[in-house]
Amino acid sequence: MKQQNFRPVCWYFILTFVLLISGLSAESQSFAKIYGRITDEKKQPLELVNIAVLGYPGGVTSGKDGSYELRIAAKKTLKIVYSFVGYESDTAFVTLQPDEKYRCDKILQQVATMLPYLVVEDKTLRNTNLNRIDPHAATVIPSASAGIESLIKTMPGVVSNNELSSQYSVRGGNYDENLVYVNDIEIYRPFLVRSGQQEGLSFLNSDLVSSVLFSAGGFDARYGDKMSSVLDIRYKKPVEFAGSASASLLGGSVHVEGSTNNRRFTYLAGIRYKSNQYLLNSLETKGDYKPKYFDFQSLLTYNINRKLELSVLGYAASNIYTLVPESRETNFGTLNDPLRLKVYFDGRESDSYRSLMGATTINYKPSENLNIKWIASAYNSRENESYDILGQYWIQLLENKPDSIEVVENKGVGSYLTHARNRLNINVINLENRYSFISGRSFTQWGIRYQHEIIHDRINEWMLIDSAGYSIPYNPGTPGFPGNISNLAVYYNLKTSANITSNRYTGFVQNSWDFDGDSTKLTLTTGLRFQYWDYNRQILVSPRATISFKPNWKRDILFRFSTGYYFQPPFYRELRNLQGRINPEIRAQKSIHFVLGSDLNFYAWERPFKFVTEVYYKMLRDLVPYEVDNVRIRYLGYNDSDGYAMGIDMKVNGEFVKGVESWASLSIMKTEEDLFDDYYYEYYNQMGERIVAGVTADQTVADSLLVQPGYIPRPTDQRVTFGLFFQDYLPMNPTYKMNLGLYFGTGLTTGAPNTPLNKHTFRMPAYRRVDIGFAKQIIGNEAGSSSRKFFRSLDSMWITAEILNLLQISNTISYMWVRDFDGNQYGVPNYLTSRQINVKLSVEF
Repeated sequence: MKQQNFRPVCWYFILTFVLLISGLSAESQSFAKIYGRITDEKKQPLELVNIAVLGYPGGVTSGKDGSYELRIAAKKTLKIVYSFVGYESDTAFVTLQPDEKYRCDKILQQVATMLPYLVVEDKTLRNTNLNRIDPHAATVIPSASAGIESLIKTMPGVVSNNELSSQYSVRGGNYDENLVYVNDIEIYRPFLVRSGQQEGLSFLNSDLVSSVLFSAGGFDARYGDKMSSVLDIRYKKPVEFAGSASASLLGGSVHVEGSTNNRRFTYLAGIRYKSNQYLLNSLETKGDYKPKYFDFQSLLTYNINRKLELSVLGYAASNIYTLVPESRETNFGTLNDPLRLKVYFDGRESDSYRSLMGATTINYKPSENLNIKWIASAYNSRENESYDILGQYWIQLLENKPDSIEVVENKGVGSYLTHARNRLNINVINLENRYSFISGRSFTQWGIRYQHEIIHDRINEWMLIDSAGYSIPYNPGTPGFPGNISNLAVYYNLKTSANITSNRYTGFVQNSWDFDGDSTKLTLTTGLRFQYWDYNRQILVSPRATISFKPNWKRDILFRFSTGYYFQPPFYRELRNLQGRINPEIRAQKSIHFVLGSDLNFYAWERPFKFVTEVYYKMLRDLVPYEVDNVRIRYLGYNDSDGYAMGIDMKVNGEFVKGVESWASLSIMKTEEDLFDDYYYEYYNQMGERIVAGVTADQTVADSLLVQPGYIPRPTDQRVTFGLFFQDYLPMNPTYKMNLGLYFGTGLTTGAPNTPLNKHTFRMPAYRRVDIGFAKQIIGNEAGSSSRKFFRSLDSMWITAEILNLLQISNTISYMWVRDFDGNQYGVPNYLTSRQINVKLSVEF
């Protein structure tokens, strides 16, 4: 047994040694450097310009000051290509001697007619399912929770019906099925959060981001084990001192970046503060909201030599949410039966979510063909949830007249008391080793990873409901005593604790080949992942493959097909069922992806556009069913269903307005699951009438019918979604700009608590929201520079007015369930934020 376990490890290190030696031998090739600065016609620096050697993989992008530095092969005549969306591409032919440094400055011309797309986009990226997103758009898109996630929500296949939350679901998955990486380090989200207003700041700081890649499915084996999507973030690598600051009614942020003169040491740091109290005051639940969200991030990089680089990423966050509720008034019902719910509260809620993360990365590049990376990271999350809230409610029937507030009668009265003392402490430690090797037209990547998890969980929560003088569930008790006093039973009670220590071992290998023919181009990427978790002792093997085909047609079109196994081993929440018990035998959920797509580049109005379409089918097996309430996911804790998700995603992006990029996406999707053993019987009396309320002793059952519900919609079954991000400016004065975000999604399914999932077929109203922002540039570009000494160091200054929820639509996020005197149950909608105005000032220096 020991030899069998040792042999794969032995071969792994032998292979690593052989490739390392081959990389060192390749070092005999000599190199030179080309550097310079890229500006526009007005001598303004251009950031994120692509600089690459034609016909070779890789490349660099220009920094904030327009500077760049590219290492190239010596003693060869090479063609350097400079490209940037909205500007005419430029080239330079160079032949340099070993260790020579050559300066080449470029001025790019802004034009309406672009060169063909193949020189202004990443050709390697186009062959994959990854979609590149401009991170600068995250700073201008109007949103209640501005950031990278606000852009992701406009992507095809992405669903988010809560502007207060950064969470999103993709192609029928839930919030826990999405991978997020920053510089190859996996990022986690809070676990105890119940609603969007508690969530606070997400990890991703848009001020620090240089690259955003997103895939809605069919992604490569080098990414981890989740069933839905991957978001790959890269932070900046500064070349000179710069920074930014912003302040608004919802918070503020500051970031600085820079490097030493020899550029061996770089630093990047950002601090953010957020308080959405202004937004929360527009909710129907009135009270004293005190949210305080704060975080700090830094990335330090040091080049030990030209082959070896050390970087350290640090993160600390404190998200505190306090609420003293006072009252709530909600009108609901129909035109013929208008109702009102009035609630008076007493009590307090206090939640805290504190996170720490540190990561050290060593990047070793012994040759141009071989790159070796070691990553060590540690993550800690301490979450506390505490509340005692008493609510007394009245259900009132209103007069059936337009705009009438006259109460006709009280249909119900009751109260409820909720209590929680929940504690969660999670520690995750990772050690990872990654390799990448280029050989001709082949690109190979492989790696191994060890993860150690320590989880301490304490949950104590319950709810007592008193409806019309009786506690629910009702217990008549001992004769002579009121039923609501003797043997008092709570409506819901969960008290449990768990301590879990486990280890995960993962690895992957993948390779990409390029095959160029006379009339076509073919790219094939295949990969294999494996994982073993010692808690449930399950071994997982996930093969994945993507093939892209570009015919030699007049139109610039590319076709892609991806397939593969995407296992999702349980982390923690999937292990715990609704009763709080841990299931150590739970297995990984499985999704088999089939994704067929096309990528078309075309011109309209003499400007470039891209139209991407993907048709997909996901076969889902060994699912763990769940319920969704706001952003809280409650799992049943068992592999108890199979299902599927299928649909089509479409996105068009380009310069609808000359010089600025906008996009629109449309998705049609259907996802269902078939629960195991969810059958039930319907009973009928001698008259053939179905007995609805259950069989009693005085009823005679004449017949019964076995009912198999079959496939039912999953909680994320949102059939149609549409997202739009649009930018515009005044042609005669481009210092005035407009940015618009539009979101639409048909209703999700829901149901009353403590009812079978096959009864959760009621659909909420559609989610509709429009956010718009109007910005004026005070300093920079066409606005010029300030004559005042204090402002001379500023590169730009913008002032923005945002109208959030422009159309004043009351969107429903969940329901509060109450009963009247007759035992009828009502779902009272919990509405999201109403129209609000936000003012923001942002500067760059």
